[in-house]
Amino acid sequence: MKEHGPGNVGYIAVWAALVVLTAATVAVSYVHLGMMNIVVALLIASVKASLVALFFMHLRRESRLVWGFALTPVFFLVLIIAGTLSDTLFR
Repeated sequence: MKEHGPGNVGYIAVWAALVVLTAATVAVSYVHLGMMNIVVALLIASVKASLVALFFMHLRRESRLVWGFALTPVFFLVLIIAGTLSDTLFR
């Protein structure tokens, strides 16, 4: 029985979205936004990472246990970024 995945058209659409988001990252790097440059770059990177995880790593149709294992490192990443930002912003 065949798995119901996104198919070739879905993978090409996700790839195109990743290319567009990469171009957006490069374009935003030339705009002076102050501290918001980091925020915008992290938001775009988060969207790209989510697309890769959901479609290329096939997390979209996984169980809650697999989602728990996939999101645990994200939780620690947020802790590390928050700790680093709080240290650098309030020095």
